[in-house]
Amino acid sequence: MARAPYEIAGTQVKAGTRQTVEVPVAKLYTHTPLHIPVEVVHGRRDGPVLMVCGAIHGDEINGVEIVRRVLTNSALRHLRGTLVAVPIVNIFGFVQRTRYLPDRRDLNRCFPGSESGSLGGRIAYLLRTQIMERVTHIIDLHTGAIHRFNLPQIRAELKNPETVRMAEAFGAPIIINAGLREGSLRAYADSQDIPVITFEGGEALRFDDVVIGSGVKGVIRVMRELEMIPAKKGPKAPRKRSETAANSQWVRADIDGIMRPVARLGQKVRKGQRLAMVADPFGESETAVVSPCSGIVICVNNLPLVNEGEAIYHVARFDELSEAEKAMDYFRSSYEGDVGDDVVPVHPWDDRQK
Repeated sequence: MARAPYEIAGTQVKAGTRQTVEVPVAKLYTHTPLHIPVEVVHGRRDGPVLMVCGAIHGDEINGVEIVRRVLTNSALRHLRGTLVAVPIVNIFGFVQRTRYLPDRRDLNRCFPGSESGSLGGRIAYLLRTQIMERVTHIIDLHTGAIHRFNLPQIRAELKNPETVRMAEAFGAPIIINAGLREGSLRAYADSQDIPVITFEGGEALRFDDVVIGSGVKGVIRVMRELEMIPAKKGPKAPRKRSETAANSQWVRADIDGIMRPVARLGQKVRKGQRLAMVADPFGESETAVVSPCSGIVICVNNLPLVNEGEAIYHVARFDELSEAEKAMDYFRSSYEGDVGDDVVPVHPWDDRQK
C-alpha cells in the first residue's frame, strides 16, 4: 500500500517525491508578499518526520548553507520517513541581515505564538501549526551572535532519552545540557514531547566551512541514527565523539579598553589561566582576564573593543576534562571525510597552527 502524501500549507507531496512549498507568511508594507520556503522530501517508506531549520535569527546564516548541503546528499534517494527542511525561518531578518524581526522582537521568544498576536507571534503560530505539529524530531541550527564565534556544540534538555540519542549521534565535540528558555522553539517542542536539539557554531553573518561541514555531518549522522537513511559503509567511527559539559560560565571584561586574546577557541584552560589582556589605547593600564574555572573555551568575542562587563569568553566545565580534550582531538582529526570532499581550512582552535 502506497504511503499517504505529506500535506503542508495546502500542498500534498506524494511519497517518493520532493517538492519546494512556499508557505505564505506576511506582506511587506509595499504589499509585496513574503513566503517561508520549505523543501519536503517524502520517502516511500514510513519513518520519522525530521524538521531541520535555520535562520530563526535572521543573521545566523551558517544554518542556511547546512540545509542546502544536506538536501544535496545522495542518501536522500533512499529516505525512510520525511525530511522537512526550512532553511530560512525568519525571512524578514534574513532579508535585512539582522537577528530580529522588523518590530525588534526575537522570533525565538515568540512560541507557541498566536494567530492574532504580534508579527513574531503570528510567524511562530504559522510555523507551529503548519509544520511543527506534524514532525517527530527537530534539529534547530544556530550560530553565535554578531562578533561572537561559537565552537560547534549541541545544546539540549537532556531529560528525554530520545533527545540524548540525537545529541550524541550528531557528533559535535561538546554537548551543553541547556535549560529551556520560555518562548523558544526548543521549549515549545519539548512541551509537546518532540525531541529537539540545537546546533550552535560560528558567528552571525559569516560562513565558516568547518562549522558548516560539521553541521552537515551531524544532521546526516542523526538521520542515520533514526534509520531514515542507510548506515554508512565501511568501518564505524567511535560511538562517543562528544563530551557533555557539567555547566558553563561567561567571562567578562573588568575594564573598558582594547582586548588582545590569548586563549584560542576549543583550547583547554585551567582555573586562573590568562585568557586575554585588556588595555587602554595608551598602554597606561592593562588588566589580565583570567578563567574562573578549568574547562574548554566554547565561545570567543572577536571584537577587540570591549566595555566593562562585556562577555568576551565562554568556558564549559566538565566532570572529566580529559574526556573533553579527547572529544576535541577527535573533532580536529575528522574535519575531512564522512559526507563530502569539502576543503577544510586550518582554524583558530587547530593545534596544527602551533
